[in-house]
Amino acid sequence: MTTAAFVPSPRNDRVSANLACIVSMLVWAAGFPIADELLKTLPALTVTLLRMSLAALFLLPVWVVVDGPRRVRGAAWGRGLWVGAVGFGLGSFLLIFAQSRTDGVTVAVICAAMPVAGIALECLFDRRRLTWRIVAGLILSVMGGVAVYAARMGHIDFGLGALAALVSIFVYCWGSRASVTALPGHSAMARSALTIIGAALGIAAAQLAWQAFGGEPVAWERIGMREWNLFAIYAIGSLALSQLLFLIGVAGLGIGIASMHMNIAPFYVMLFALALGGGWSWGQGVGAAIVAAGVIISQGRNGRRTA
Repeated sequence: MTTAAFVPSPRNDRVSANLACIVSMLVWAAGFPIADELLKTLPALTVTLLRMSLAALFLLPVWVVVDGPRRVRGAAWGRGLWVGAVGFGLGSFLLIFAQSRTDGVTVAVICAAMPVAGIALECLFDRRRLTWRIVAGLILSVMGGVAVYAARMGHIDFGLGALAALVSIFVYCWGSRASVTALPGHSAMARSALTIIGAALGIAAAQLAWQAFGGEPVAWERIGMREWNLFAIYAIGSLALSQLLFLIGVAGLGIGIASMHMNIAPFYVMLFALALGGGWSWGQGVGAAIVAAGVIISQGRNGRRTA
């Protein structure tokens, strides 16, 4: 089964899907500096647990209001929770763990390879044909994604954290694709809520198992009002809203092309900094333009799957 089997692909749908990805990345980009702050005082498992739990608590009542109690009760809870626990629970933990062992820049550079993971999964499961447009778009996306970080390449730290980040992007891509293919007939809100709830339950189980084997419990005494405010932004904005919009993009474009948008996220961070008095970086601007060119080329006449 393919993503395209559930979503029509007229031009207007692709425009909407691209806009959803753009806004998703705008919101998602804010998460890296927030995670760096939270990881100064809290372990990666705790940060993941509280982020997922707050996002789930936010999305569940919104889902009930949007889709209605009847559809919520009739949703494919088993499949949704499984996809969420593995794809987004494990994927998010690995990403936050990677950032705790390295930094946001290193993790973001490795995330530039996410389009490769997305296209690889589509070739493996959806029999996507690698046209010249897809290959060209993929190359430009990865080149542009790395280029936006070129000025800070000297700070990249490879090791266990980098390996965790690399695994996380494949797990996250699998989860994003599966949230569409495994939940046909569900709204984007249902897919987001179900999978995030599954992720929260999966991470909660991991926390309990960690404590049972002598691991550190949640250090509530380290979490003050400042930390809760950061978690609210990190969970509701950088996760819940971003995830909802990204899955809309995945449904309309496929995980491969949708993930190319992630490589423009650093450019959005620079724009936020510019609005607050920061400086302009031509390197990041050129890198973002290269990624945008890759996204546009990949969606040409042969840009969508036909499987």
